[in-house]
Amino acid sequence: MSSAQSLAGRRILITGAARGIGAALAEKLAARGARLALVGLEPEYLAAVAERCGAGTFVGECDVSRGQAIGQAIDAAAEALGGLDVVVANAGIATGGPLRSQDMRSWERVIEINLLGVMYTDRAALPHLERSRGYLLNIASTAAVIRAPGMSAYCAAKAGVEALSDCIRTEMMPLGVQVGVAYFLFLDTDMVRDAEREMPLMERVKGEMPAVFARTYPLGPAIDELVAAIEHRRRRVAYPKWFLKALAFRQLFASALAERASRTRAAESVAEYERIVSERGAGAASATERTRALAGL
Repeated sequence: MSSAQSLAGRRILITGAARGIGAALAEKLAARGARLALVGLEPEYLAAVAERCGAGTFVGECDVSRGQAIGQAIDAAAEALGGLDVVVANAGIATGGPLRSQDMRSWERVIEINLLGVMYTDRAALPHLERSRGYLLNIASTAAVIRAPGMSAYCAAKAGVEALSDCIRTEMMPLGVQVGVAYFLFLDTDMVRDAEREMPLMERVKGEMPAVFARTYPLGPAIDELVAAIEHRRRRVAYPKWFLKALAFRQLFASALAERASRTRAAESVAEYERIVSERGAGAASATERTRALAGL
């Protein structure tokens, strides 16, 4: 493990910084003296986070799935801060559906943001990190390891982020750039709270999952782990922390949990999803309706 590096004065860019993990991480890093660049959508939320992070915080409104746009935002941030020492590729969305009937545009959008958006961010950031011999941290998910029916796009994207990170790490090691990847279970964020409120079957779903997977974990300790990962330039970071040990048994976890989900929930949930699509059309049914139908997965 690398020795800890002071965060004071470190130039750190975070994508998806308007809410959730990105916003909380930005505020924590600012409190430790880091200089921040916040990139994402929702300009009012970004501006509010930037205000809490203090004067001199760079803000760039950008859709990470647009390669040219994220490249320009990262270059502008580097110019404003005088370079970049750390880049955290955090932006992501979640939606789902069985592949045979899911609205394909929603499937593609998950890949565009969660995988291609990370790749575009990484590609644009690497020249700046090479100059500073910096650190790149890609936010994946436990979904990179634990695959579930109805989540093909999300799981494929997060598994791709993990693989992308491992490949880049080897490529950039001779150039002094270190690369990490993060894995999280349910965290207490807007996204998880909205899902619990909008999906009436969520309580049942969690009741059928092993308790350690079903629990919604506090956001604060997860952010502390990310800060420590940045300080120590770690290869892998997870919250809850025990998941790092579980990575050694990934095939066992992935197959066992997916098969259990298939036996207990998949058929009913897929039928409900396809009923909505049949009645409303894949494009006409709202994202909330489509997601609610999958709450049993």
